[in-house]
Amino acid sequence: MSVSPFMLEALNMANKAMRITSPNPRVGCVIVNAHGQILGQGHTQAAGGPHAEIVALQDAESRGHCVTGATAYVTLEPCSHHGRTAPCCDALIHAKVGKVVAALADPNPLVAGQGFDRLRASGIEVEVGNGAHLAEQQNPGFLSRMKRQKPWVRMKIAASLDGQTALQNGQSQWITSAEARSDGHAWRARACAILTGIGTVLEDDPLLDLRLCPNLGDSPRMPHLVIVDSRLETPLSAKLFQHNQPNSQWPRNVWIYAAIDHPEKRAALEAQGAHITVLPNQQGKVDLPALMTDLAKREINELHVEAGQKLNGSLIREACVDEFLVYLAPKMLGMGQGMAHWGPLEHLSQGLSLTFTEVQLIGKDLRVLARVQA
Repeated sequence: MSVSPFMLEALNMANKAMRITSPNPRVGCVIVNAHGQILGQGHTQAAGGPHAEIVALQDAESRGHCVTGATAYVTLEPCSHHGRTAPCCDALIHAKVGKVVAALADPNPLVAGQGFDRLRASGIEVEVGNGAHLAEQQNPGFLSRMKRQKPWVRMKIAASLDGQTALQNGQSQWITSAEARSDGHAWRARACAILTGIGTVLEDDPLLDLRLCPNLGDSPRMPHLVIVDSRLETPLSAKLFQHNQPNSQWPRNVWIYAAIDHPEKRAALEAQGAHITVLPNQQGKVDLPALMTDLAKREINELHVEAGQKLNGSLIREACVDEFLVYLAPKMLGMGQGMAHWGPLEHLSQGLSLTFTEVQLIGKDLRVLARVQA
């Protein structure tokens, strides 16, 4: 199915909401009259703010346009429930639009077709599916959380062309270019949370912030932090606590997942603002699949992983990764530390099968996006 130019415009509006709507989906809406004139448009605002349909209706009103009989192009089914805001389908009904074209049905059990039903019951024509594949790409995390009860997990790796993420002595700064690092921060910015392991915290003491990401404004939404720390070894002086400001406009949580509880360490870390969850598996490590389920309950849609080869390997082995974001530098490093430590496998068929979805030059480096085959 070809995508309507008005749906493409609605998708463009949704892209403008990429960094701000968490935990809500990124949605765009464009309202068009019978002559093809855009009457109003908009995208979903930050959680608690108006959804795309409301913004588009307000935009039309501010322009002095009447939307009676018009067509609303929206990238996701208009909501039908009272959450942080009132139902969008009711607003469209009240505005007397004539038709709603939606890219996707909303898998949220609180909606799940009820928005379409209410529109049709009010005499509004409904069309579903135009631009669906593009809308899915904008909201993999929200769709994953609603359908699978776990976030969409994207693993970011920076490596040499021969697959080394660091030298044997641990030196890794910097394998890739400044352009690639800035691009990586942009991917951080769209995530709900960033996950790393205690090894990275102890070796690199990372900030895991958005300092290289432009156009974030004075008070950017900082993705929450997730630390896999089996024995609660996170230092109280770790830089990752610097952005933990509960009174800010965008409070950043630090969630530490452990396998063993230690009351004194727990108390000290909680005094720093960390939230501790003990989730052991049978091997005495953090239960990673259970961690993903817990993050979904915390309304995490997209999870951005920046970890070392051991945790990367564990996440792959436990089938916790959906997508790889890999930056390959035009250099060879020989013996070093690889992308992910797991296996060994006995047969090639046991390897993780991927589908390349995008390849692009970022500065001098090659950015590869690859999704795990279902």
